[in-house]
Parts: sequence; C-alpha cells; structure tokens
Amino acid sequence: MADRPYTLLSCGMSIDGYLDSPDVSRLQLSNAADFDRVDAVRARCDAILVGAATVRSDNPRLVVRSAARRAERVARGLPPSPAKVTLTRRGELLGTAAFFTVGDSDKLVYCPTAAAGELRGRLPAAATVVDTGSRREVDVSLIVEDLSARGIDRLMVEGGGTVLTQFLTADLVDELHLVVAPLFVGDSRAPRLVGDGRFPWNPDRRADLAGVRQIGDVVLLRYALSERFCAEHEAWEV
Repeated sequence: MADRPYTLLSCGMSIDGYLDSPDVSRLQLSNAADFDRVDAVRARCDAILVGAATVRSDNPRLVVRSAARRAERVARGLPPSPAKVTLTRRGELLGTAAFFTVGDSDKLVYCPTAAAGELRGRLPAAATVVDTGSRREVDVSLIVEDLSARGIDRLMVEGGGTVLTQFLTADLVDELHLVVAPLFVGDSRAPRLVGDGRFPWNPDRRADLAGVRQIGDVVLLRYALSERFCAEHEAWEV
C-alpha cells in the first residue's frame, strides 16, 4: 500500500513475552533512558496511535515530554506534540481520559457506525470521531489510508496487544522497535505481545534484524519489516 504513513511500531515486553502483568498496577518494562529514547522518536512523528484498551487501562498522555523537543517542533511550524489516534470497536471511551484532556494536538477516534453517533456526543469537541463504516471491526488499513490523506507521513504505533497484532498481520509496519526487559511475568493471565494470527514473518520469511542496542538494563531490538526501511531508517536513528 503506497498511500500510507511510514509506520514504526514501538513496544516492550518481558523475557517471556508479556506486555504487562495481570495485577492492577502497571508493570514497568522500561527505564528512564529508554523512556527518553521513546520521547525522541515521538518527537519525530506526525501521529501516535494506541488502542482504546490502552487509553482505558494506562491513561497515557501521549505527548512529547522534553521541553527542548517540543520547542524544536514548534520552531518547525508543528504542534508541540504529534496528533493522537485511537480506535475502538464499541466506543467505550471517556472524555476525561488524558488522551483527550492533555495537550493541544489533534485527537482522532476511529470507530464503526454503530458507535460513532453516541461517541461524538460524549467526547470533547476537540476530538474528531471518524466513522469507519458498518463493519463491526475497525480495519487498520482504512485507518492508515485516512491518516495519509490527513497529512500524516510518520506514524508511531504503541499498542496494546490487539492493535500490535492488527498492524503486524496486515503487513502495515515498516519498522519495529522491541524493548526486552530483564524480568519474567510467568502468568498466562497477563497480556502477551501479540495474539494469534497469520504474520508475514514466519519460518519461511524471517524478519531482518537492523540493530541491537543495550540501554541500561533493557535491550532494544530494531527490525526492518518492509523495503521502505532502507530509505527511511536513518531518519529514525536514536
């Protein structure tokens, strides 16, 4: 698909492949140095996408934290932080979430027709609800096409597991940043990095490892997942 943003998928997992623990408190998989690296990557993007479950469970702000990076974006005529994007099947989002209340960037919510009307009435006026049609599931291919039409050239996808699975199985990811934390979760109730699906990378087509970097006690694995990576990867060096 030519008309879509260059898409980087960024996530972290435990040694045994979990995104989080089943406990109420959020599991910290990263460290301060890696959080700063992620902030630098965010600052180079036009939009950040997470699933509605992540908005509900983690209440992420999804803004550029560094004042210097925000100022650099503004100097280039950009908003201080990238646009925020989420997708929801049932429309279970509250306007009080930090996704909507923090930052001045655009907020886009993609959902099926069945949820769009009620969601428009519940969310702040600053959020744009995009009706994806009558299908029960939101098609991520349609989302990236629409984002491209809105001028989004660089998209960062941060999860959770359902969204990661959707983008990977649809072969819509150009680059993967996978951070491995030095711990085990050891509980099958916890969310895994991805769910079941037919992934383009398998025993017959192995993903290309483009780099490995130790960042304190975590390791960053960088994978090239499309032919577009070669033309773009230098712009994403962090």
